Amino acid sequence: MDQTTTDPKSRRDFMRLATTVAASLAVGGPPLLASAGVATQVRAWSTTKDSRFQSIEAPQWQPWSGVSSMGISLHAEQRLQTILGFGGAFTDASCYLLSQLGPQKRQTLLSELYGPTGLRLSIGRTAIGSSDYSRTAYSYDDSPAPDPELKKFSIEHDRAYVLPTLIDAAKINPDLFLFASPWSPPGWMKSGGSLLGGSMRARYFDPYAQYFLKYLKAYSAAGVKIRAITIQNEVDTDQDGRMPQALWGQEYEADFIKDHLGPTLAHVSPDTKIWILDHNYNLWGRVVDELSDPAVYKYVDGVAWHGYAGLPDAMTRVHDMFPRKHAYWTEGGPDFTQPDYATDWSKWSETFSGILHNWARCIVGWNLVLDEKGGPNIGPFNCGGIVTLHSKTQHLIRSGQYWAFAHYSKVMQRGASILGSSGELPGISHVAAENPDGSRVLVLTNRGAAQRVQCTLGAEALKLEMPSDSITSLVW
Repeated sequence: MDQTTTDPKSRRDFMRLATTVAASLAVGGPPLLASAGVATQVRAWSTTKDSRFQSIEAPQWQPWSGVSSMGISLHAEQRLQTILGFGGAFTDASCYLLSQLGPQKRQTLLSELYGPTGLRLSIGRTAIGSSDYSRTAYSYDDSPAPDPELKKFSIEHDRAYVLPTLIDAAKINPDLFLFASPWSPPGWMKSGGSLLGGSMRARYFDPYAQYFLKYLKAYSAAGVKIRAITIQNEVDTDQDGRMPQALWGQEYEADFIKDHLGPTLAHVSPDTKIWILDHNYNLWGRVVDELSDPAVYKYVDGVAWHGYAGLPDAMTRVHDMFPRKHAYWTEGGPDFTQPDYATDWSKWSETFSGILHNWARCIVGWNLVLDEKGGPNIGPFNCGGIVTLHSKTQHLIRSGQYWAFAHYSKVMQRGASILGSSGELPGISHVAAENPDGSRVLVLTNRGAAQRVQCTLGAEALKLEMPSDSITSLVW
């Protein structure tokens, strides 16, 4: 299991900070799983049109002789993947908006997202250079002429607000796992010479491997440990030159890993994981081809997936062929222009259930924070943050995705094993897990009409009344 290490002092600081900020958190209440041991009674929290992650009276497991086949069955003997975490992307835009808050408000918001009485987010994505959600387009070596010796390499841009945000989030949650993705290599490494669109040139593979290494070393020296990297955000598109982006042909990604980046990291930074693809389900065939090359396979820890095209069972297809390679869901977020931005929690929870049923070890939303216009944004897409922060009033709107995250990130611990579950009811999705401390979790989502749902575990059963458009998390 991949996770950061923390010393006793940082853990004491984590709990002391949690006590200090608990009173000001919007998602308050005691830490759900802070104490060791397993509760004998079921606890439950629900989100409906009238409430948000509110504690409710929970049904209890009890012996049941009249078990119906029309329900949800949990299979505790089936242990699938372990959970790495839930989180969002520390884009340049998100970090900038957080930097504009006063120290107390900033601390409160970060604690709501990462603290033990908040969402308990534990994984984060950051960009190697700019993404489309940046204030400007930049790389760490913006030279007008080729610079293969990387003499102009610098992460100075990130010292203003990106690095401070990452450091502050890690102080709140010392177990924060960070991975990083480039949207574009430096322009001089690409056809067209621009950060916007174009494709990678093979003759710069070796300098680009050194570029990754310099980035990892510079961030580490600044106090930020990057645990995993992807080769390219969305390898199969250049977005028509409308934003920082680059095309990587399948053979280019494979050659870069096996002949350049893989050997470089294996020699200098062997604990840094390499994840391939970082793109949509419908490219699963490309993943199979790359992992079928033993020289690529040996350097790759897993596959980063997006959910914009195709179906999540693509992750299961790849897992079945390469069971030792992990699946990571690394990007997907709401559209702020949609009228249900703040209320589509059941849509997102259904999505999350499907992701976890198909071997993904993490779920990472897109921008953590954007403003009321979906910015700062230099790209063509209408995205919203997990939370929206009004740039003038500092009013906060929590998205439907935020409330869906609450039902997973607040109750599933790092290292939790996804359990087998089965059953098809109209509008109902489900996912179960067992935490490292022995507690068990069942998340039920109802996108249909109000109905009673029966759940069985061995010879025991419980029945739960589920309103329409609702999520319920049960812990016992």
